Amino acid sequence: MADSSSSLPPLCEKISYKNYFLRVVDLTILGLLFSLLLYRILLMNQNNSVWVVAFLCESFFSFIWLLITSIKWSPASYKSYPERLDERVHELPPVDMFVTTADPVREPPLIVVNTVLSLLAVNYPANKLACYVSDDGCSPLTYFSLKEASKFAKIWVPFCKKYNVRVRAPFMYFRNSPEAAEGSEFSKDWEITKREYEKLSQKVEDATGSSHWLDAEDDFEAFLNTKSNDHSTIVKVVWENKGGVGDEKEVPHVVYISREKRPNHFHHYKAGAMNFLVRVSGLMTNAPYMLNVDCDMYVNEADVVRQAMCIFLQKSMDSNHCAFVQYPQDFYDSNVGELTVLQLYLGRGIAGIQGPQYAGSGCFHTRRVMYGLSLDDLGDDGSLSSIATRKYLAEESLTREFGNSKEMVKSVVDALQRKPFPQKNLKDSLETAQEMGHCHYEYQTSWGKNIGWLYDSTTEDVNTSIGIHSRGWTSSYIFPDPPAFLGCMPQGGPEVMVQQRRWATGLLEILFNKQSPLIGMFCRKIRFRQSLAYLYVFSWGLRSIPELFYCLLPAYCLLHNSALFPKGVYLGIIITLVGIHCLYTLWEFMNLGFSIQSWYVTQSFGRIKTTCSWLFSVLDVILKLLGISKTVFIVTKKTMPETKSGSGSKKSQREVDCPNQDSGKFEFDGSLYFLPGTFIVLVNLAALAGCLVGLQGRGGGGSGLAEACGCILVVILFLPFLKGMFEKGKYGIPFSTLSKAAFLAALFVVLSVGN
Repeated sequence: MADSSSSLPPLCEKISYKNYFLRVVDLTILGLLFSLLLYRILLMNQNNSVWVVAFLCESFFSFIWLLITSIKWSPASYKSYPERLDERVHELPPVDMFVTTADPVREPPLIVVNTVLSLLAVNYPANKLACYVSDDGCSPLTYFSLKEASKFAKIWVPFCKKYNVRVRAPFMYFRNSPEAAEGSEFSKDWEITKREYEKLSQKVEDATGSSHWLDAEDDFEAFLNTKSNDHSTIVKVVWENKGGVGDEKEVPHVVYISREKRPNHFHHYKAGAMNFLVRVSGLMTNAPYMLNVDCDMYVNEADVVRQAMCIFLQKSMDSNHCAFVQYPQDFYDSNVGELTVLQLYLGRGIAGIQGPQYAGSGCFHTRRVMYGLSLDDLGDDGSLSSIATRKYLAEESLTREFGNSKEMVKSVVDALQRKPFPQKNLKDSLETAQEMGHCHYEYQTSWGKNIGWLYDSTTEDVNTSIGIHSRGWTSSYIFPDPPAFLGCMPQGGPEVMVQQRRWATGLLEILFNKQSPLIGMFCRKIRFRQSLAYLYVFSWGLRSIPELFYCLLPAYCLLHNSALFPKGVYLGIIITLVGIHCLYTLWEFMNLGFSIQSWYVTQSFGRIKTTCSWLFSVLDVILKLLGISKTVFIVTKKTMPETKSGSGSKKSQREVDCPNQDSGKFEFDGSLYFLPGTFIVLVNLAALAGCLVGLQGRGGGGSGLAEACGCILVVILFLPFLKGMFEKGKYGIPFSTLSKAAFLAALFVVLSVGN
């Protein structure tokens, strides 16, 4: 419990980042966009249908920029002081840590192991931590790897705490030799620990190619004759911390779970796995706070748990304390300038309204909030109000909401009333835990509807987030340096396209479900500007349509010999708008230390993902709304750099960590994702060639230099596709895609010239 003495320094503080100059720039761009729209309205009768299409596209762009301006108006974040925690808090609260994985091939067990080891070694009492690993692939290899990792953890955890190691994922820590005198105690311990990690890695690697160990141990009997989509519930205690005093040599609990799956039962992807994690952890440890981490996001800052507790415990005397604490996502294996800029400027902007959105990983949750509590259900001291007590703690109500497990109901009551959970033998709860993993346990309950991670979207994180904010809760954003968590991005174009499509589809699903901000801004407790922030994110998929049209309009006008842009002095609106926007976004990148090339790559990929990947999300959601098909959650492939024993390299940290030497190139395959981009490039090249040879239609208004410059700009933004036409192998566009795009481009040219 936190000490409420006002004489002591605060555990955290809110930092505002107001910049009036940036506000002026945002408003200037918005004013130029509205001026362009006004000009188009005034001359609408004097122009053809192209003018109308351009007006509709620019109206959408103006609306998006209006949302961005609203989001960025009052940015904020929180700064925590974990070094003050011990003098303010008599006893640190327990934390349950969740790691999710679903495919041992696309998510190699060694990646999962490193994430788990980094969590077990954080600077926090071991008796207050429990790590639960959800394996939706029901892989004996993953379980085997966890068993071996728990043995290594008895060496790794004490080593990290003894020498205050910052990076606590072994694969990253052992990439370089330490600067220490040979023969010193640290040097000897380092060599021993590294040798043991290499043994662990070799065991996992050997097990990947052989299954002889599966039959050799009775512990793997539950995995016999199982399939990833057809198996019973498996819950196993990999390691139980029986020390219970928080000694630095202790290792936290490690529990492996895999819920039941059957081919004909819809399992709700990651959201379903997270809800099973909540139930099992509620039975075994019932910690008031829960950390959710993807299997590839290792701990990069040892005090990450203590930093989050600073937020929760500082606010504990206030009924308006936050529901969750979100850390930004960062990656060790690629140039992610776009994500960094997005999180810094838009992420802090949303944090300054009602709090950041839940991003799926690196987030600390409050168990009571995940059990469906609203802010109105609490009294001034943070305890349940009398009305809420009657509403939530009635046995009949709890059984209806949470399921018919008496043990589960008891743990829920304890969590809602903030009662300390008594230590007990974890294995005593195994039978009940397995029952709660059955496919039909959630039938006619509120799991996934009002309780836990919410269903009805493949982006369960943001869907759950808006549900929490709609109940009046706030959230907090910590932007530490160094980053709290680091992960790996999908390598290559095809994997990235799959991930982007999944994100855009899931976000668009929420726009049309009961969590839609279009409904919430009028009848829920979510703030108006927070609803606008969610609306901006949920409309990502819809942006594909106007952007696709706008990439084709200059080419159409050049071929049709019609005007797209204003003439004379009014052309200055377009030139000024494009110029200010380019300089503004370039400043955002360079202000964070990124290069001009990084800025260009981001602008290019922004257009590519929007027109090539997000476009398919619109089709996915339309088919879902029509009842023709359901959306699918596809796991993206993760890779991990090899451990290197040598040092002496003078490369930058990002260059050292990056496992893909060709990360600057764009990869292609024969999927339809790359058809729109190839088509766009061919159409604009054809328009420029047609303009040079005088191949133009008889449209009114006449095209000119502005339209030609528009075509050139589009080709520059889609330069990876232009290069792909002349490359071979995985960096070249397949002939099948080229032939389809060429046919569509030829058809486009004929229709444009003939009209």
